[in-house]
Amino acid sequence: MEFGLMFSFIVNGEQTNLDAYREMDTLLPLAEELGFTSFHTTEHHFQSNGWAPSPLMVLAKAAGLTSTMRLATNILLVPLYHPLRLAEDLAVLDNLSEGRISVGIAPGYASEEFHAFAIPMAERVGRFEEAIDILQLAWKGEPFTWEGKYFSIPWAHLVPAPVQETLPIWYGVSGPRLLERAAERRVPVTASPRHTISELKAHFDRYGAVAAETGYVPDERPVIREVFIAPTQEEAEAIAGPAITEMFSLYGLKSAQGERALTNDAGELVTHEGQVDFRTFSSRYVVGDPESAIDQIQHLRDEIDPTVLVCRMQLPGVSTEHFERSLRMFATEVMPAFADS
Repeated sequence: MEFGLMFSFIVNGEQTNLDAYREMDTLLPLAEELGFTSFHTTEHHFQSNGWAPSPLMVLAKAAGLTSTMRLATNILLVPLYHPLRLAEDLAVLDNLSEGRISVGIAPGYASEEFHAFAIPMAERVGRFEEAIDILQLAWKGEPFTWEGKYFSIPWAHLVPAPVQETLPIWYGVSGPRLLERAAERRVPVTASPRHTISELKAHFDRYGAVAAETGYVPDERPVIREVFIAPTQEEAEAIAGPAITEMFSLYGLKSAQGERALTNDAGELVTHEGQVDFRTFSSRYVVGDPESAIDQIQHLRDEIDPTVLVCRMQLPGVSTEHFERSLRMFATEVMPAFADS
């Protein structure tokens, strides 16, 4: 099992957006030096506490700060883009990084994002699926045309083509039909931090059943989890607890608005944003001292068997000093326990 690092650029308190982006400069090269094998970022728009609205810009900077880490959109909201422009940008990014890009994608769920970009929510899945077809066709590096339900391309020839013969695509989905569609497309699924282990097991079981029918054996299973390490359990929870509550506030808001259901660890549906609390979602993150972190990760590995644990360790309101300490402790005291796994 490998370990990746995720930045979401969510801020709180006295932090500024610039503070969050500046952490890349020192902590991303450090993470590569410490043995993290991939860097991930996500995408959301118009959120008061930040997030990253331009993940490809983030990965372009990451390409210049690193030399070996894989660089992943985890997740890119495909329906918000014209697929031909997106195909070009990702191809250039693969060249800038010398072939290190993985493309995690999703149809999205936050209504304000679609409204602002004048994309009907009802079209998001259809646009998502058609865009993927266009991306994969464009990346072949040959002239092509396209006439579909949502997009018309009279002629195009993508130059430059990606460095990689095939850009890896991951589906960041949890709905039954899209899980099945990922298996039919023969692409891996990346697991969201908003789900419990039991929920993720059910998702992977459904996905795996369809994959088995097609003879497809996925070679990647990225799983995202909030991660924070401190010398004691009490200190880790005191620092990371409020931050994780802040991070889950978007999930809680969208559940309350009826756009995407979220349940707490007791299985209760969140119907008000105020129901989101660090302690009622404790099965979904790895927070504690190194010993407890090892136990939590081992349980996750036994139940789900990720190929890479994506550690979302940049947390809102957590100082750069505490972030760096957590990063170093995780690399030196937790990761070695899984060196042969």
